[in-house]
Amino acid sequence: MAGGISIHAVDVASGRPAQGLRVEIWRIDPDSLRIADGRLGGNGVLDHSIAQGAGVTAGEYEVLFHLGEFFGERDGFLTVTPFRFRIKNVDEHFHLPLKFTRWGYSLFRGA
Repeated sequence: MAGGISIHAVDVASGRPAQGLRVEIWRIDPDSLRIADGRLGGNGVLDHSIAQGAGVTAGEYEVLFHLGEFFGERDGFLTVTPFRFRIKNVDEHFHLPLKFTRWGYSLFRGA
């Protein structure tokens, strides 16, 4: 897959994909614009045209994972988990897997 930003999230405490987790993707530089907003499907993946490169240009980005909402405000520790990164080559694909529990997370650029 060339270009685009894909999201995949798993609640590792339960061993299940993060179905229903709300994710926002913002381009924050050179201008501020939300380019994706949605909920992960049953497979823990964001089904959005951004995964094929729609709206992706060179610049700095921030993905917001709404973990507090996912766990319920009274049961969660984390609220909104941000991840900032830079795209220089729009032909590269940026896969961002999130592994999390109520108490912490691991987020990186995957293959």
